[in-house]
Amino acid sequence: MNDTMSAAYLPGDSTVEMRTVPMPTPGHGEVLLRVKASTICGSDIRCIYHEHLGKGPEGYQGVIAGHEPCGQIVSTGPGCRRFKEGDRVIVYHISGCGVCNDCRRGYMISCSSEQYRRAYGWQRDGGMADYMLAEEKDLVALPDELSYSDGAQVACGFGTVYEGLEKIGIDGNHAVLITGLGPVGLATAALSRKLGAHKIIGIDVIPERLKIARDFGLCDEVLASGPDNVAEVKSLTGGSGVERAVDCSANNLARATAVRATRKWGRIVFIGEGGSVELNPSPDMIHDQKTVYGSWVTSIWLMEELVERLVRWNLHPADIITHRFPLRLASEAYALMASGKCGKVAVCADEELV
Repeated sequence: MNDTMSAAYLPGDSTVEMRTVPMPTPGHGEVLLRVKASTICGSDIRCIYHEHLGKGPEGYQGVIAGHEPCGQIVSTGPGCRRFKEGDRVIVYHISGCGVCNDCRRGYMISCSSEQYRRAYGWQRDGGMADYMLAEEKDLVALPDELSYSDGAQVACGFGTVYEGLEKIGIDGNHAVLITGLGPVGLATAALSRKLGAHKIIGIDVIPERLKIARDFGLCDEVLASGPDNVAEVKSLTGGSGVERAVDCSANNLARATAVRATRKWGRIVFIGEGGSVELNPSPDMIHDQKTVYGSWVTSIWLMEELVERLVRWNLHPADIITHRFPLRLASEAYALMASGKCGKVAVCADEELV
């Protein structure tokens, strides 16, 4: 193994900086992974790639980028109890303190420790490198039936969606509206299908995303974003609206559409980060007895459950990856993801690049 490796950093000016850095060595309770696939999240674009925004959980601290990594363990530090060299693993992308109430529930994303909460690719080195360090407690086993690219998708996107869908519940009685058909919206459609949704309707402003949702058979109906969307959705659902809606856009108008196109007693979940929304509580929610949920990433135990179900359903999250790049072309990968004219974009190595 070399003494150095390549790694990608995000200066915050819509560029990627490639550096040669020392090969890390795992400490107590840590493993060293050969990164096989590391996908790009919309939050990376919004909060780091274009400019550095936020503090705490959204404060980028100049580390190696990438919070959706999956790879194979090449060495372990002292104190590891479960995983060993050669194991295929997904990295849950927040490393929490492990002892606060949220961590004990498995929601390290909500860890309350300012000292010990560190997100991969944000406050500690992430997966846009040849190798990366991860704490053993942050790992989820990757079954042989799933590729490393499947696992990278679980690390954030599919895991985040699964949490939101579990909150609102999806079954065969439900028509589902998805506002925003980026990678998270496409993941929502794929999972809603496996959960038995009766009809899936997607809305987006970018023609390429509408085409992907249509061509991949993820949505039954796709609508171009516009002022008549609520009426269009109701027309497609017998005049009543959908039973369930998921906003993946973070757009104020799209969020309002998600609420207003949902029928009485329906449930809506907001997953898309950022932005705002303006609602009229009485006509939009109270009088129709609607419930709006907020959902942020997921717990590590639900991520493990999702992996098991993906195998059972024969669902491969990597199917929505439309472009793959080697690490040396990470700059092109981030630029394409920032354009929005794609599905999911992955930076891959070895067999995952084929």
